[in-house]
Amino acid sequence: MIQRPIAYIAGLGVSIPERIVTNADFEKTLDTSDQWIVERTGIRERRFARPDETVSTMGKDAAVKALCRAGTTASELDGIIVATATPDSPLPSTACQIQALLGAERAATFDIAAACSGFVYGLTIAEGLIATGQGERILVVGGEKLTSITDSLDRSTAILFGDGAGAAVVQRASGGDRGILSAFIRSDGRLKLLLHIPGGGTVDPISEKVVRERSHYMKMAGREVFKHAVTEMAEACDVALTRAGITGEQLDLLVPHQANIRIIEATAKHAGLPMSKVMVNVDRYGNTSSASIPLALAQAEEEGRLKPGMLVMLVAFGAGFTWGSAVIRW
Repeated sequence: MIQRPIAYIAGLGVSIPERIVTNADFEKTLDTSDQWIVERTGIRERRFARPDETVSTMGKDAAVKALCRAGTTASELDGIIVATATPDSPLPSTACQIQALLGAERAATFDIAAACSGFVYGLTIAEGLIATGQGERILVVGGEKLTSITDSLDRSTAILFGDGAGAAVVQRASGGDRGILSAFIRSDGRLKLLLHIPGGGTVDPISEKVVRERSHYMKMAGREVFKHAVTEMAEACDVALTRAGITGEQLDLLVPHQANIRIIEATAKHAGLPMSKVMVNVDRYGNTSSASIPLALAQAEEEGRLKPGMLVMLVAFGAGFTWGSAVIRW
Protein backbone atom coordinates (compact mmCIF):
# COMPACT_ATOMS: atom_id res chain seq x y z
CA MET A 1 0.00 0.00 0.00
CA ILE A 2 1.40 3.42 -0.98
CA GLN A 3 2.02 5.76 1.93
CA ARG A 4 -0.09 8.81 1.15
CA PRO A 5 0.01 11.59 0.38
CA ILE A 6 3.18 11.44 -1.68
CA ALA A 7 2.19 14.08 -4.26
CA TYR A 8 0.11 17.24 -4.42
CA ILE A 9 -1.05 19.78 -7.00
CA ALA A 10 1.22 22.80 -6.60
CA GLY A 11 -0.29 25.00 -9.30
CA LEU A 12 -3.08 25.16 -11.88
CA GLY A 13 -3.42 26.99 -15.19
CA VAL A 14 -5.97 27.15 -18.00
CA SER A 15 -6.22 28.31 -21.59
CA ILE A 16 -9.66 29.02 -23.03
CA PRO A 17 -10.40 30.13 -26.62
CA GLU A 18 -11.99 33.55 -26.95
CA ARG A 19 -14.73 32.54 -29.39
CA ILE A 20 -18.04 31.85 -27.65
CA VAL A 21 -20.65 29.74 -29.46
CA THR A 22 -24.11 29.92 -27.92
CA ASN A 23 -27.13 27.68 -28.26
CA ALA A 24 -28.70 30.43 -30.37
CA ASP A 25 -25.89 29.94 -32.88
CA PHE A 26 -26.86 26.28 -33.29
CA GLU A 27 -30.51 27.23 -33.78
CA LYS A 28 -29.42 28.77 -37.09
CA THR A 29 -27.92 25.56 -38.49
CA LEU A 30 -29.55 22.63 -36.69
CA ASP A 31 -33.05 21.48 -35.80
CA THR A 32 -32.64 22.39 -32.13
CA SER A 33 -33.36 25.14 -29.63
CA ASP A 34 -31.81 26.77 -26.62
CA GLN A 35 -34.54 25.32 -24.40
CA TRP A 36 -34.01 21.77 -25.72
CA ILE A 37 -30.24 21.94 -25.19
CA VAL A 38 -30.41 23.47 -21.71
CA GLU A 39 -33.06 21.04 -20.46
CA ARG A 40 -31.16 17.96 -21.62
CA THR A 41 -27.55 19.01 -21.02
CA GLY A 42 -27.34 22.21 -18.99
CA ILE A 43 -25.10 23.73 -21.65
CA ARG A 44 -25.67 27.35 -22.70
CA GLU A 45 -22.40 28.12 -24.48
CA ARG A 46 -19.01 26.65 -25.30
CA ARG A 47 -15.65 27.84 -26.66
CA PHE A 48 -14.38 27.08 -30.16
CA ALA A 49 -10.68 27.36 -30.95
CA ARG A 50 -9.31 29.26 -33.93
CA PRO A 51 -7.56 27.27 -36.68
CA ASP A 52 -4.19 28.37 -35.29
CA GLU A 53 -5.09 27.33 -31.73
CA THR A 54 -4.05 23.73 -31.13
CA VAL A 55 -3.87 21.39 -28.18
CA SER A 56 -0.14 22.07 -27.95
CA THR A 57 -0.47 25.87 -28.02
CA MET A 58 -3.37 25.89 -25.55
CA GLY A 59 -1.58 23.32 -23.41
CA LYS A 60 1.59 25.40 -23.39
CA ASP A 61 -0.29 28.54 -22.34
CA ALA A 62 -2.04 26.64 -19.52
CA ALA A 63 1.27 25.11 -18.46
CA VAL A 64 3.02 28.50 -18.23
CA LYS A 65 0.31 29.71 -15.82
CA ALA A 66 0.46 26.53 -13.76
CA LEU A 67 4.26 26.71 -13.49
CA CYS A 68 4.05 30.34 -12.38
CA ARG A 69 1.51 29.52 -9.68
CA ALA A 70 3.61 26.59 -8.52
CA GLY A 71 6.65 28.85 -8.26
CA THR A 72 8.75 26.70 -10.57
CA THR A 73 10.06 26.69 -14.15
CA ALA A 74 9.86 24.41 -17.18
CA SER A 75 13.55 23.52 -16.81
CA GLU A 76 12.72 21.88 -13.46
CA LEU A 77 10.10 19.52 -14.89
CA ASP A 78 10.94 15.82 -14.84
CA GLY A 79 7.97 14.81 -16.95
CA ILE A 80 5.07 16.04 -19.06
CA ILE A 81 1.91 13.95 -19.42
CA VAL A 82 -0.72 15.12 -21.89
CA ALA A 83 -4.21 13.66 -21.79
CA THR A 84 -5.99 14.27 -25.07
CA ALA A 85 -8.31 12.64 -27.59
CA THR A 86 -7.38 15.28 -30.17
CA PRO A 87 -3.58 15.32 -30.58
CA ASP A 88 -2.06 17.86 -32.94
CA SER A 89 -0.83 14.98 -35.12
CA PRO A 90 -0.29 11.19 -34.90
CA LEU A 91 3.45 11.77 -34.51
CA PRO A 92 5.13 13.14 -32.50
CA SER A 93 3.17 13.20 -29.26
CA THR A 94 1.51 16.44 -28.24
CA ALA A 95 3.50 16.19 -25.00
CA CYS A 96 6.73 16.38 -27.01
CA GLN A 97 5.42 19.44 -28.81
CA ILE A 98 4.48 21.15 -25.54
CA GLN A 99 7.92 20.26 -24.17
CA ALA A 100 9.55 22.06 -27.10
CA LEU A 101 7.31 25.12 -26.70
CA LEU A 102 8.11 25.31 -22.98
CA GLY A 103 11.82 24.57 -23.28
CA ALA A 104 11.52 21.73 -20.74
CA GLU A 105 14.67 20.00 -21.97
CA ARG A 106 15.02 17.33 -19.29
CA ALA A 107 11.40 16.20 -19.10
CA ALA A 108 10.28 12.75 -20.26
CA THR A 109 7.07 13.25 -22.22
CA PHE A 110 4.17 11.17 -23.47
CA ASP A 111 0.44 11.30 -24.30
CA ILE A 112 -2.32 9.19 -22.80
CA ALA A 113 -5.64 8.40 -24.48
CA ALA A 114 -8.30 8.02 -21.80
CA ALA A 115 -10.79 10.53 -23.24
CA CYS A 116 -12.76 12.42 -20.57
CA SER A 117 -11.06 10.52 -17.75
CA GLY A 118 -7.65 11.55 -19.04
CA PHE A 119 -6.81 14.19 -16.43
CA VAL A 120 -7.56 11.80 -13.54
CA TYR A 121 -5.50 9.10 -15.27
CA GLY A 122 -2.69 11.63 -15.71
CA LEU A 123 -2.70 12.60 -12.03
CA THR A 124 -2.54 8.92 -11.07
CA ILE A 125 0.38 8.28 -13.41
CA ALA A 126 2.20 11.41 -12.20
CA GLU A 127 1.81 10.27 -8.59
CA GLY A 128 3.18 6.86 -9.56
CA LEU A 129 6.22 8.37 -11.25
CA ILE A 130 6.95 10.41 -8.14
CA ALA A 131 6.38 7.39 -5.86
CA THR A 132 8.90 5.29 -7.80
CA GLY A 133 11.53 8.02 -7.86
CA GLN A 134 11.25 8.77 -11.58
CA GLY A 135 10.74 12.46 -10.90
CA GLU A 136 9.94 15.13 -8.35
CA ARG A 137 7.85 17.45 -10.49
CA ILE A 138 5.45 16.33 -13.26
CA LEU A 139 3.27 18.52 -15.49
CA VAL A 140 -0.15 17.05 -16.28
CA VAL A 141 -2.08 18.68 -19.14
CA GLY A 142 -5.65 17.93 -20.18
CA GLY A 143 -6.28 19.55 -23.55
CA GLU A 144 -8.79 19.16 -26.33
CA LYS A 145 -9.77 20.61 -29.67
CA LEU A 146 -12.98 18.59 -29.87
CA THR A 147 -14.44 20.77 -32.60
CA SER A 148 -11.98 19.04 -34.95
CA ILE A 149 -13.63 15.64 -34.41
CA THR A 150 -17.26 16.71 -33.93
CA ASP A 151 -19.73 16.52 -36.81
CA SER A 152 -21.32 19.95 -37.13
CA LEU A 153 -24.31 18.32 -38.87
CA ASP A 154 -25.02 15.86 -36.06
CA ARG A 155 -27.46 17.44 -33.61
CA SER A 156 -26.78 14.80 -30.96
CA THR A 157 -23.07 15.65 -30.66
CA ALA A 158 -22.44 19.08 -32.22
CA ILE A 159 -24.08 20.92 -29.32
CA LEU A 160 -22.10 19.14 -26.61
CA PHE A 161 -18.42 19.81 -27.10
CA GLY A 162 -15.99 22.68 -26.73
CA ASP A 163 -12.25 23.37 -26.76
CA GLY A 164 -9.74 24.30 -24.07
CA ALA A 165 -6.84 23.15 -21.93
CA GLY A 166 -5.95 22.91 -18.27
CA ALA A 167 -2.64 22.08 -16.59
CA ALA A 168 -1.45 21.06 -13.14
CA VAL A 169 2.04 20.88 -11.67
CA VAL A 170 2.23 17.75 -9.51
CA GLN A 171 5.07 17.72 -6.97
CA ARG A 172 6.34 15.44 -4.21
CA ALA A 173 4.52 16.11 -0.95
CA SER A 174 6.71 17.59 1.76
CA GLY A 175 4.94 16.02 4.72
CA GLY A 176 1.62 16.64 6.39
CA ASP A 177 -1.72 15.63 4.94
CA ARG A 178 -1.85 17.86 1.85
CA GLY A 179 -2.02 15.97 -1.42
CA ILE A 180 -3.62 13.03 -3.22
CA LEU A 181 -5.23 10.79 -0.60
CA SER A 182 -6.64 8.17 -2.96
CA ALA A 183 -7.07 7.42 -6.64
CA PHE A 184 -8.98 4.91 -8.74
CA ILE A 185 -8.97 4.22 -12.49
CA ARG A 186 -10.77 1.57 -14.53
CA SER A 187 -12.00 0.83 -18.07
CA ASP A 188 -14.19 -1.49 -20.15
CA GLY A 189 -13.30 -1.68 -23.83
CA ARG A 190 -16.20 -4.02 -24.60
CA LEU A 191 -18.46 -0.96 -24.80
CA LYS A 192 -16.29 0.97 -27.26
CA LEU A 193 -18.94 1.20 -29.98
CA LEU A 194 -21.20 3.34 -27.79
CA LEU A 195 -18.82 6.30 -28.16
CA HIS A 196 -16.15 6.11 -30.83
CA ILE A 197 -14.72 7.40 -34.10
CA PRO A 198 -15.04 4.55 -36.62
CA GLY A 199 -12.93 5.97 -39.46
CA GLY A 200 -9.61 7.70 -39.96
CA GLY A 201 -7.40 5.27 -38.01
CA THR A 202 -5.29 2.36 -39.21
CA VAL A 203 -8.27 0.01 -39.52
CA ASP A 204 -10.08 2.36 -41.91
CA PRO A 205 -7.52 5.01 -42.96
CA ILE A 206 -8.63 8.45 -44.07
CA SER A 207 -9.97 8.29 -47.61
CA GLU A 208 -12.65 9.78 -49.84
CA LYS A 209 -15.04 7.13 -48.51
CA VAL A 210 -14.34 8.00 -44.88
CA VAL A 211 -14.84 11.72 -45.53
CA ARG A 212 -17.99 11.11 -47.58
CA GLU A 213 -19.46 8.92 -44.83
CA ARG A 214 -18.30 11.39 -42.15
CA SER A 215 -16.98 8.43 -40.17
CA HIS A 216 -13.93 10.43 -39.05
CA TYR A 217 -16.23 12.22 -36.59
CA MET A 218 -17.50 11.08 -33.19
CA LYS A 219 -20.48 8.76 -33.04
CA MET A 220 -22.34 8.42 -29.76
CA ALA A 221 -25.26 6.40 -28.44
CA GLY A 222 -26.27 9.13 -26.03
CA ARG A 223 -28.84 7.28 -23.92
CA GLU A 224 -26.57 4.29 -23.30
CA VAL A 225 -23.56 6.47 -22.56
CA PHE A 226 -25.65 8.40 -20.01
CA LYS A 227 -26.65 5.23 -18.15
CA HIS A 228 -23.09 3.91 -17.96
CA ALA A 229 -21.72 7.31 -16.93
CA VAL A 230 -24.09 7.52 -13.96
CA THR A 231 -23.32 3.94 -12.86
CA GLU A 232 -19.55 4.04 -13.24
CA MET A 233 -19.08 7.52 -11.76
CA ALA A 234 -21.02 6.30 -8.71
CA GLU A 235 -18.63 3.35 -8.39
CA ALA A 236 -15.63 5.66 -8.80
CA CYS A 237 -16.91 7.91 -6.01
CA ASP A 238 -17.42 4.97 -3.66
CA VAL A 239 -13.98 3.48 -4.24
CA ALA A 240 -12.10 6.79 -3.91
CA LEU A 241 -13.90 7.64 -0.68
CA THR A 242 -13.26 4.17 0.79
CA ARG A 243 -9.58 4.27 -0.13
CA ALA A 244 -9.25 7.74 1.41
CA GLY A 245 -10.99 6.56 4.57
CA ILE A 246 -13.64 9.29 4.49
CA THR A 247 -17.34 9.67 3.76
CA GLY A 248 -19.08 11.84 1.20
CA GLU A 249 -20.33 14.09 3.99
CA GLN A 250 -16.74 15.06 4.79
CA LEU A 251 -16.10 16.41 1.30
CA ASP A 252 -15.93 20.16 0.87
CA LEU A 253 -16.22 20.07 -2.92
CA LEU A 254 -17.01 17.62 -5.71
CA VAL A 255 -15.46 18.38 -9.10
CA PRO A 256 -16.99 16.01 -11.66
CA HIS A 257 -16.33 15.77 -15.36
CA GLN A 258 -18.50 18.41 -17.02
CA ALA A 259 -20.47 16.41 -19.59
CA ASN A 260 -24.11 16.81 -18.69
CA ILE A 261 -25.86 18.50 -15.78
CA ARG A 262 -28.10 15.47 -15.18
CA ILE A 263 -25.07 13.18 -14.83
CA ILE A 264 -23.49 15.69 -12.45
CA GLU A 265 -26.67 15.87 -10.35
CA ALA A 266 -26.96 12.07 -10.19
CA THR A 267 -23.31 11.76 -9.10
CA ALA A 268 -23.74 14.40 -6.39
CA LYS A 269 -26.88 12.66 -5.10
CA HIS A 270 -25.06 9.32 -4.92
CA ALA A 271 -22.21 10.92 -2.96
CA GLY A 272 -24.73 12.52 -0.61
CA LEU A 273 -23.72 16.05 -1.50
CA PRO A 274 -25.91 19.11 -2.06
CA MET A 275 -25.32 20.91 -5.36
CA SER A 276 -23.88 23.81 -3.36
CA LYS A 277 -20.83 21.57 -2.82
CA VAL A 278 -20.50 20.68 -6.50
CA MET A 279 -18.44 22.66 -9.01
CA VAL A 280 -20.46 23.18 -12.20
CA ASN A 281 -19.36 25.11 -15.28
CA VAL A 282 -20.77 22.88 -18.04
CA ASP A 283 -23.13 25.77 -18.85
CA ARG A 284 -20.13 27.95 -19.83
CA TYR A 285 -17.80 25.50 -21.56
CA GLY A 286 -19.78 22.41 -22.55
CA ASN A 287 -17.94 19.09 -22.55
CA THR A 288 -14.21 19.72 -22.96
CA SER A 289 -13.29 16.07 -22.24
CA SER A 290 -9.88 15.79 -20.53
CA ALA A 291 -9.75 19.57 -20.02
CA SER A 292 -13.00 19.78 -18.06
CA ILE A 293 -11.76 18.86 -14.57
CA PRO A 294 -8.70 21.15 -14.57
CA LEU A 295 -10.86 23.99 -15.97
CA ALA A 296 -13.38 23.45 -13.18
CA LEU A 297 -10.69 23.10 -10.51
CA ALA A 298 -9.00 26.34 -11.56
CA GLN A 299 -12.31 28.21 -11.61
CA ALA A 300 -13.23 26.87 -8.16
CA GLU A 301 -9.90 28.03 -6.77
CA GLU A 302 -10.22 31.44 -8.41
CA GLU A 303 -13.72 31.90 -6.98
CA GLY A 304 -12.59 30.95 -3.48
CA ARG A 305 -14.59 27.72 -3.41
CA LEU A 306 -11.41 25.67 -3.15
CA LYS A 307 -9.07 26.64 -0.31
CA PRO A 308 -6.05 25.04 1.41
CA GLY A 309 -7.04 22.18 3.69
CA MET A 310 -10.32 21.39 1.92
CA LEU A 311 -11.22 17.86 0.84
CA VAL A 312 -12.09 17.67 -2.86
CA MET A 313 -13.06 14.69 -4.99
CA LEU A 314 -12.53 14.46 -8.75
CA VAL A 315 -14.56 11.98 -10.79
CA ALA A 316 -14.79 11.37 -14.53
CA PHE A 317 -16.16 9.04 -17.19
CA GLY A 318 -15.29 8.89 -20.88
CA ALA A 319 -15.01 6.97 -24.13
CA GLY A 320 -13.37 3.61 -23.86
CA PHE A 321 -15.20 3.34 -21.58
CA THR A 322 -12.86 4.76 -18.96
CA TRP A 323 -13.62 6.13 -15.53
CA GLY A 324 -11.67 7.32 -12.52
CA SER A 325 -11.64 9.35 -9.35
CA ALA A 326 -9.33 10.93 -6.80
CA VAL A 327 -9.67 12.44 -3.34
CA ILE A 328 -7.31 15.32 -2.62
CA ARG A 329 -6.54 17.37 0.47
CA TRP A 330 -6.02 20.77 -1.14
